Amino acid sequence: MDSQSQNTSLQRLQNVEKRIVRVLELAGGVMDEMANPSGPRKELINNHCSEFMQLIKDIQVTLREEIKSACEYRPFENCDYVPRISNEICCKKLEYVISQFDDMKRTIEGYHAAALDHMALD
Repeated sequence: MDSQSQNTSLQRLQNVEKRIVRVLELAGGVMDEMANPSGPRKELINNHCSEFMQLIKDIQVTLREEIKSACEYRPFENCDYVPRISNEICCKKLEYVISQFDDMKRTIEGYHAAALDHMALD
């Protein structure tokens, strides 16, 4: 998910938030209308309920899409950090092994030099 799709996703979620606020306003409006002492106005309640139901459907659709999109999102899918670090560790191990071989080579050369010196003295 690139930054543009993240921005549009955030915008869609902000729109959902605004719709939820509107849904609550509609529900409150219907409750106020039901408590009206002169009785509820049927047309107003029908309009509020219709808008309420449409907004609920829109919210559900958008949230399903966002959840599906989030489940498909793999932020580390193309990340090369782990292989890069593994390669660096392998290089350090090889450098260590090479240094050990160099030490062994010096030690062997030291033994050979000592053996040659010992043979020259005899």
